[in-house]
Amino acid sequence: MPLNLPPAVTRRIPILDWGRRYDRDAFANDALAAVIVTIMLIPQSLAYALLAGLPAQMGIYASILPIVLYAIFGTSRALAVGPVAVVSLMTATAVGNVAAQGTPEYIAAALTLAFLSGLFLAGLGLFRLGFLANFLSHPVIAGFITASGIIIAASQLKHILGIDASGHNLLELLVSLFEHLGDINWITFVIGASATAALFWVRKGLKPLLLARGLKPRLADTAAKSGPVAVVAITTLVVWLFSLDKFGVKTVGDVPQGFPPLTAPSFSPDVWASLAGSAILISIIGFVESVSVAQTLAAKKRQRIDPDQELIGLGMANIGGAFTGGYPVTGGFSRSVVNYDAGAETPAAGAFTAMGLLMASLFLTPLLFFLPKATLAATIIVAVLSLVDFSILKKTWAYSRADFAAVSVTILATLFVGVELGVTMGVALSILIHLYRSSRPHMAVVGQVPGTEHYRNVLRHEVITHDDILTLRVDESLYFANARFLEDRIYDMVAQRPKLKHVVLMCPAINEIDMSALESLEAINERLKELSVQFHLSEVKGPVMDRLKRCDFFGHLNGKVFLSQHQAMSTLTADKDLETTAA
Repeated sequence: MPLNLPPAVTRRIPILDWGRRYDRDAFANDALAAVIVTIMLIPQSLAYALLAGLPAQMGIYASILPIVLYAIFGTSRALAVGPVAVVSLMTATAVGNVAAQGTPEYIAAALTLAFLSGLFLAGLGLFRLGFLANFLSHPVIAGFITASGIIIAASQLKHILGIDASGHNLLELLVSLFEHLGDINWITFVIGASATAALFWVRKGLKPLLLARGLKPRLADTAAKSGPVAVVAITTLVVWLFSLDKFGVKTVGDVPQGFPPLTAPSFSPDVWASLAGSAILISIIGFVESVSVAQTLAAKKRQRIDPDQELIGLGMANIGGAFTGGYPVTGGFSRSVVNYDAGAETPAAGAFTAMGLLMASLFLTPLLFFLPKATLAATIIVAVLSLVDFSILKKTWAYSRADFAAVSVTILATLFVGVELGVTMGVALSILIHLYRSSRPHMAVVGQVPGTEHYRNVLRHEVITHDDILTLRVDESLYFANARFLEDRIYDMVAQRPKLKHVVLMCPAINEIDMSALESLEAINERLKELSVQFHLSEVKGPVMDRLKRCDFFGHLNGKVFLSQHQAMSTLTADKDLETTAA
């Protein structure tokens, strides 16, 4: 007999829901997807760990227990969790402010960052605060990812060229690269350039070639996705055969073999204080990227995800990574798409992927000694350049100059100031633009469309108006930032209309009236009463009406409240012949 669990339990632990329906077909599909994703993740995980300034094996560790925990607590059937490029870059930036690369303190700080990120994400999920991520607008995220992709690609050029270079932003990186151009290791450059070209070709050209040779689409797709592993294997073999490490070609070196180690984050208040802001930024950006991918893939199969439970799933994944040698993780776009395309049916595909990576950690790491860092750099460059999308600038310029400003500031600040400050400035500017817009809401004087019961903007339509009646439609909720603007606008309009007897505030777009706005409405009502002008409301929404009733606003209103604007005009014009004009 199937176990009947309370919905609250299955909502918090989704595996108890989909796990009861798991069958042989789902297992076969998940296992195949796991094989493909595992092959893809081995070089990618190593590369992203190096991008974060961490030992290569930490990339694999971050892709084992975190994936299993997400499979238990997450709601997406196809999301693949692990290290991603942008979060790896942000990790390097954040941890680099606390400790020097290559030191035990640097690794401890990365573990702590994962732990703090996990706590923050899980806390948001438990208290259903996922809406906070909405403060990161899509244009800002798109601009940040584009700029981050450029910085990541530039930061990997030193490995392609075999030189030393450093910098916290694009300008510093380019200057450092230019200063060390004379130190290029040409063997490394040949390996790195060849690997980059091969990876670009594998991504775009291998599958069509295999299809043209008669290979079945499924096999051709699998072979194309396994192409990066072939590049890794070939370059590693070349370095080993010709002992190129003795000629200055830098390799991954010793990668510990075995299970992920048991680790612990730092509980130092000073370290927490230094990393808290970065952990919040990494968490929110990672969550936005993850949930957008999860929603897109779920929609293709008419499934749904729970954003708040996704926060818990990602939070548990990061907490698990902090105790097993990992660093901050989130849902990756490329690996999730591969997981989906490979036929993943349930989150169990992620758990099987973790098993594959565990096998790699146990048995394959000795083979990575001669893996050139130039190949891993090529893997990163090819992956992140697909994230660079300057079309967002053209789109925002055509649609909204304010959004264009936010995107431009985000891109420029990220490129030339720093990663964290770039996204912070983009978010701050977006919020300021929103506050400015909402503080000056769109307001329209409306009149009746002849022969109808519709009322439209006098500046856009041929409508009927009355000299004795002014109807003002406000297309925004009223709150402290725009209440005074409404007052001033009404007073100005009243002063310009000496024959005015009635002011009707049309409220179909007003969803909220806060205390400051209520006081402004009361002030407007008293001012108009002194001028012998009646103040009316029309089309007030139910929740707004309920709140106004609780404070006895209507007991002092010197006019009436009408169900519709047409009822207001019919009532106010019924008893006398008001002069009408065509606007």
